[in-house]
Amino acid sequence: MNTNIEVGFLLFPNLTQLDLTGPAQVLSRVPNTKVHLVWKDLGPVMTDVGFSINPTTTFEVCPQLDVICVPGGFGIGEQMVDEITLSFLRRQSNGAKYITSVCNGSLVLAAAGILKGHKSACHWIWCKYLPLFGVEPINQRVVKDGKFISGGGVTAGIDFAYELAAELAGEHIAKRLQLALEYDPAPPFDCGSPEKAGPALVSEVLALQKDRILAMEVAIQKAVVNLDA
Repeated sequence: MNTNIEVGFLLFPNLTQLDLTGPAQVLSRVPNTKVHLVWKDLGPVMTDVGFSINPTTTFEVCPQLDVICVPGGFGIGEQMVDEITLSFLRRQSNGAKYITSVCNGSLVLAAAGILKGHKSACHWIWCKYLPLFGVEPINQRVVKDGKFISGGGVTAGIDFAYELAAELAGEHIAKRLQLALEYDPAPPFDCGSPEKAGPALVSEVLALQKDRILAMEVAIQKAVVNLDA
């Protein structure tokens, strides 16, 4: 009998690698956990920082997962309208104990119709789009809503992973992992959220991402239409 906790991360081109590798580092150390990196095929998948990650399994042969996690990144636009990806997530969500996301990966789950009626975290730039899919955005680093657990933007994925580790193996194991990985954040600048950063810095970040945001909005609107069809 298989006693592994099967944890699967969705891979896709142009994902934000820390959304995946941060939580994977933590969850891979949870006792009896097996981590799967899942994509359509086994070819290398390029991340947003210029290096690739190799999938370990495919949509077709992936076992039923106990935990499915969707990381974020600018590559989510294509995944939000990719029926192959969305169908895989729907199938897995039916049997998964936990359905999870990091950053704007929650928008992919939303586009699949999986998050409708639930609460979710998301990166601060993208959280305003969740209500288009019937999802309530919550401005927290980690949001728990039953079997749905989500992390906010990028680095919140580490906090998310420890919360999930506690759910899977208990608080003591999660604390032990936190110490082993020396997770004791003390950021050099107190500006890691829009509220702390102030309007000027927020405007600067939005201006730098303007073209990407506009392109993503097109994909989001297509995903909304597809979901309502």
